[in-house]
Amino acid sequence: MLYYGATGVSKRRDSMMNISEPYVIHYPRIVAVAQKDGMRVELIEFFECVGGAMWSKCHYAQSPIVEQVRCVGSTMRYLLKAGSVDLALEGSRFPAGISTCTVDESEIAISYIGMGGGGVGAAACRSDAAGVLRSRSDVSGGGKVAGSTIWLPRMQRVLIGVDDTDTPEEGATWTLVHNIAKAVVDEHSVYLSHTIVQLYPVPYRTKNCVGLVAEFATTDLEGLTARFRQLLEQYTLSKKTGMAVYTGFTPSRDLLAFGWKVKRGEIDPRLLENLRDPDLRIIMDRRGIIGAVAALPFYTNYTEALELCSGKT
Repeated sequence: MLYYGATGVSKRRDSMMNISEPYVIHYPRIVAVAQKDGMRVELIEFFECVGGAMWSKCHYAQSPIVEQVRCVGSTMRYLLKAGSVDLALEGSRFPAGISTCTVDESEIAISYIGMGGGGVGAAACRSDAAGVLRSRSDVSGGGKVAGSTIWLPRMQRVLIGVDDTDTPEEGATWTLVHNIAKAVVDEHSVYLSHTIVQLYPVPYRTKNCVGLVAEFATTDLEGLTARFRQLLEQYTLSKKTGMAVYTGFTPSRDLLAFGWKVKRGEIDPRLLENLRDPDLRIIMDRRGIIGAVAALPFYTNYTEALELCSGKT
């Protein structure tokens, strides 16, 4: 049994007494990516309190402008349609929600409102998250109804697919992509997710035959792409590395169909040549480009991404 001396107990008590904001939990970061026409936005909230995030997921989903809510790792993602609504809040049943989403050329404004503890989350907790350009908040707490509006940079989603960076002797594509993704972020780009995509085990695979897709939000597409390519070329161990970039808000049906073909069997490389998608860019066109492109549409869809197909379906 481990015993603590009086000094250790005193230090623990002191640390418990020094809570600067006992009724506020700050969201680490909030990001918004917009569809090209500005009609839809994915609001991505990084959270550190899972209980609060799940509570918001439950109740915010009732807002008329919220089309979908999903949890991805330590982020909660709200698919919003642009617009503004009045929310008929009701304690316990509908105590908080998102009431406004507006989009212009450079910024996205999001308004939250809630009552009681939901008002604290709507006002105090989100207003100073990293990524927020400015905010306007009501006084919250107790039984008050309170809200806030935050303004975020209008960003675009960027998916970077990679395949074939290792050799039978060394390397691992999934680790390299993650480390490059962490290295390339700056004040204009945020690393959002990393997805391993199981492909059909072709005979010339290294071992497991997976492609990778890293997801970013950015206002600097060219700079992000150039930095990623530079590090990939610097650290890859293979001469057959493929890299592709997708800049659409949601991957197209044609791209998803291509991805499933690569998951279900070995394909003719000419199928990629016939894939016409204006949002798809081939950056490193070597043998790995097939897996790199195939990985793109499965970003954050971990169940389907990891499915191993027999080649018979």
